Amino acid sequence: MQYDDVIAAFFQPSADGAEAGPTRDASPARRFRDAIEPIAMHSVWSRTTNEAQAALGLDFMSGYVMGRASLMGRPEAGVVAGAFAVFEPGLVQGVYESARQLVDRDELWATRTTATVASLSAVLDGAETGPVADALQRAINGASLVGRPLFAGLIGQDWPEDPVGQMWRACELAREHRGDSHVAVCVAEGLTPIEMNILTELWVGMPLGSYTATRGWAPEDIAATAADLESRGLMVGEALSPDGQEFRTSLEAKTDALEQPIVDALGDSFDAVVSDLEAWSQRCIEAKAFPPDVFKRAAG
Repeated sequence: MQYDDVIAAFFQPSADGAEAGPTRDASPARRFRDAIEPIAMHSVWSRTTNEAQAALGLDFMSGYVMGRASLMGRPEAGVVAGAFAVFEPGLVQGVYESARQLVDRDELWATRTTATVASLSAVLDGAETGPVADALQRAINGASLVGRPLFAGLIGQDWPEDPVGQMWRACELAREHRGDSHVAVCVAEGLTPIEMNILTELWVGMPLGSYTATRGWAPEDIAATAADLESRGLMVGEALSPDGQEFRTSLEAKTDALEQPIVDALGDSFDAVVSDLEAWSQRCIEAKAFPPDVFKRAAG
């Protein structure tokens, strides 16, 4: 999967006026999550980072899997599949095993960090990121590690030295913290990975299977899971039922509650920080360093 092919597939703008479900009446924790997403994922979508990783032998998918796995150091393939949660495990393990035969983790880590900071610095040229970076770092440093493998691995790494890099790292940490929290909530509810995907894609406003398929799941498995969700009253046709909508909303509320300490730690600076992050994320989208699709942004 080459970068230009990914851009052609994912960088299609939403229809005028399109709005993802979670953005309506968003909680503070959800507002924060949406504000940081394009910045946190700059390492995934930036052309500069992808070209640097391609020079190491990695394509888009192997760069994503190996890059994100490297947050945890040098984990075994099963650990990566478990932490990634919503991806088909065999896909993740196979990609990861192949990637780590091609490149040393430390070389990839240094390349990923250097290229991403350079790219984001160019996109945010002239922005005063220092105060926001400081506020985010203070908030993140007090966040709980418990049950959060990606967050716990990443927070143990050295921080970039410049303010743009520190701001990116803090956003990446906050994103992984929320992702780990959301997985914990879903696992506690007994959900399978395909169920997690389907509930999310329909909740944000995506067509059935469109998001789930990008996580490596086969069409027949998606169809079977959708039929099971319908039999349990959580879907009607290819949409969430009222009960399904309420259930998925409750998962989000529980995730928000686990992220509230980060919001609280930002204190009176919260609105100003979010406003800056929203503006900088928009600059990432305009620079074609994050997909313009509002539904993709909301789903992660």
